Amino acid sequence: MTDFAGELREWRQRRRVSQLELAVRAGTTQRHVSFIESGRSAPGRSMIIRLAESLGVPIRERNTLLLAAGFAPAYPESRLDDPQLEPVRTALQRILDGHHPYPAVVVDRHGVLVSANAGFHAVTEGVAPRLLRPPVSVPRLLLDPDGLAPRIVNLDEWAWHIIDNIRAENARNPSAELRALAAELVDLVPPRPTANHLGFAVPLRLRMGADELRLITTLTHFGTAVDVTIAELRLEAFLPADEATATALAGIVPRQLRPGDPEARA
Repeated sequence: MTDFAGELREWRQRRRVSQLELAVRAGTTQRHVSFIESGRSAPGRSMIIRLAESLGVPIRERNTLLLAAGFAPAYPESRLDDPQLEPVRTALQRILDGHHPYPAVVVDRHGVLVSANAGFHAVTEGVAPRLLRPPVSVPRLLLDPDGLAPRIVNLDEWAWHIIDNIRAENARNPSAELRALAAELVDLVPPRPTANHLGFAVPLRLRMGADELRLITTLTHFGTAVDVTIAELRLEAFLPADEATATALAGIVPRQLRPGDPEARA
C-alpha cells in the first residue's frame, strides 16, 4: 500500500492538482484522499480507478496503480493483430486511405510506426533503408541525417517542435523510452533557434523535387478506449497548409492500391 500511496501522490503532484480538487473530481473527501496518500486508508478497486481517471492517468499506468494496491489489472492489453481488434484496424485503415493523397501514419505511444498510407511512403522514399527496418521510429525517420532531415527546409525550427512534443508527452506520461528518444534527437538536430521560433505552431516545410510542401499536423487518438494497445495508438495526419501543397501532393503521391486492384495482386 505504501508504494500505491506514493505513486498516487506523485501523479497528483505531476498533474498539479490539490487533494481537495482531486477529491471533488473523484466524488470523495479531501480527508479520504489525505488518508489514502498517507497509507492510513486502503481504497477499494473502484476508488483507485476513479482517482486515476480524475487525474487523467493513462490506462497502462492505471493497471500499475491497481497492482501496487494489490488488485488485478482492470484494462486488457491486446496484440494489435488480435482478431478482436479487427474493427479497430479496419477503421484506422479507412482513415489512412481517406486521407489520400496527404501523408498519414498510425504510431504507438513511443512514435513507433504501426501503419502508414501511400502519401507517407511517397514523401519518405529514398531515406536510408536502416530507418525503415521495423520497428520504425517516425521521429527518428524524420530527423535523422539519413532520413528526411536534409529535405526539411526549416529543420532548425521543426526539429524542436518534434522534440518539445516528445518532452511534453514524457512530462504527462513518463517513459524511459521517450526520455532516451528526446536525448538522441537533440544530438542529431541544429541548435534551438533563439529568435522567431514558432514552437508548436510551426509548419513542416519539405522539399519534394522542385516543390516545397508546407504541411501542418493533427493528432487523433481513441479517447474512450479501455484496451491499453488501442488507447496508446495515435494517428498523425499531415495536411496541406496552402493550395500549392495540395496540388503538388496530388501529383506526387501515386494512387493508393486497394486489395481489389489488379496492381495489388501482382
